[in-house]
Amino acid sequence: MLSGKQKRHLRALGHSLKPVIHIGKKEIEEALIKEANAALDCHELIKVKLLESCLLDKNEAAETLAGSCNADIAQILGKTFLLYRPATPPVIVLPSTEKPAKAKKA
Repeated sequence: MLSGKQKRHLRALGHSLKPVIHIGKKEIEEALIKEANAALDCHELIKVKLLESCLLDKNEAAETLAGSCNADIAQILGKTFLLYRPATPPVIVLPSTEKPAKAKKA
């Protein structure tokens, strides 16, 4: 599960990406899941676009594809969403989820 800070970082990285996966009238099938897995293996962060012919809801499509690919949803915006799955070793360095310790007053 990604923290808010990590999602913001991924959204900033994903802003300039072009969609590499398009979901159309065939919706989410095994071939599309294989393509998404291959894209995640190569890029870690991918943009997916729902075409007008897709009958799935954007949230439903994002949850289904993320669950099938073992990925996290970084953003859902309009008809596009970002999926993130860290590679081994990770290329994208996420901000830490730990809060910095407060300095004591003297």
